[in-house]
Amino acid sequence: VQLQASGGGLVQAGGYLRLSCATSGKINGVNVRGWYRQAPGKERELVAIIMNNGITDYGDSVKGRFTISRDIRKNTVYLQMNNLKPEDTAVYFCNHKTNYEKVFWGQGTLVTVSS
Repeated sequence: VQLQASGGGLVQAGGYLRLSCATSGKINGVNVRGWYRQAPGKERELVAIIMNNGITDYGDSVKGRFTISRDIRKNTVYLQMNNLKPEDTAVYFCNHKTNYEKVFWGQGTLVTVSS
C-alpha cells in the first residue's frame, strides 16, 4: 500500500495549487486523512485533516486559504491551496491514520512560493 502525493510546484505569492494524495491498495480502518508540511529547519506541522464523517480541521496559518477534501471512489484526498504565501513553502506530506493507531505516510511533494 502506498500514498502517492502530487501537485506540488513553483508558484508566485497569491497563486494557487491543488495537491492530490492517491492511495494504491486498500488500508482498512482509516479514520483520519490529512496533510502535513515541513519547511527547511522546522518541525513537521499539521496543515489539514478530514475525518470519515467529513469533519475537517486546519492549522491556524492556513485557515480560510486551504481546503481539504476527498473523493471516496477515487481513494484520493485533495488539498486546495489558495492565496499562497512564501511562508507556505515546504514539503507537503499526506497521511492516513487508522483506528488501530497505525499511520501511513506518503513521500511528500515540494511546494515553493516565490515572493
